[in-house]
Amino acid sequence: MIEIRGVEKSYGALQVLRGINLTIENSKVVTIVGPSGAGKSTLLHLIGTLDRPDKGEIVIDGAHLGKLGDDQLSEFRNRHIGFVYQFHHLLPEFTAAENVALPAMIAGKGRKEALVRAHELLDFLKLKERAEHKPSQLSGGEQQRVAVARALMNNPELILADEPSGNLDTDNAKKLHQLFFDLRDQFHQTFIIVTHNEELATLSDRKIILKDGQVQS
Repeated sequence: MIEIRGVEKSYGALQVLRGINLTIENSKVVTIVGPSGAGKSTLLHLIGTLDRPDKGEIVIDGAHLGKLGDDQLSEFRNRHIGFVYQFHHLLPEFTAAENVALPAMIAGKGRKEALVRAHELLDFLKLKERAEHKPSQLSGGEQQRVAVARALMNNPELILADEPSGNLDTDNAKKLHQLFFDLRDQFHQTFIIVTHNEELATLSDRKIILKDGQVQS
């Protein structure tokens, strides 16, 4: 369970988040929607430990993030949180399998063991035949599925996604959205997704609306 209590965040004179209070249950697909500048991505970055709030606290499965040092946060992020972005951020010189294996190798697993797991994930995501291809040889939908596989590499309880289907055509976007629900059902992972896609927001277990840095509903 994720608990967000009184979280505020400013950048200079601009206050982006104004006292966010939320409780998010495990094994749910949760979407965060709202106009540009509402603070959606900022909130996602705070939950993902990529930044720290100015005030308030965030607790993920009993871990008080504000009490962790930078090195502890990095370890927590690597082991418990997966990230999927609008732009895939795949390393162009690496194959799909090598890109997927990176989080495990960062966590200290050997290359051989990590690549075995990477191939298993790519097979699960119907990319078995593309494992040795580099990102430039993959379609946009395939690249995004590789990015999802990478996010799943260390079996995180929480997946954070920022406009994950923003660069995909309608068909590939629908396939990606269905994949999130399939993963929730099969592995009981929690997904928090910032999106402008109304179809995904409507299908999600819970839709959180942000406006002017506050939760509207």
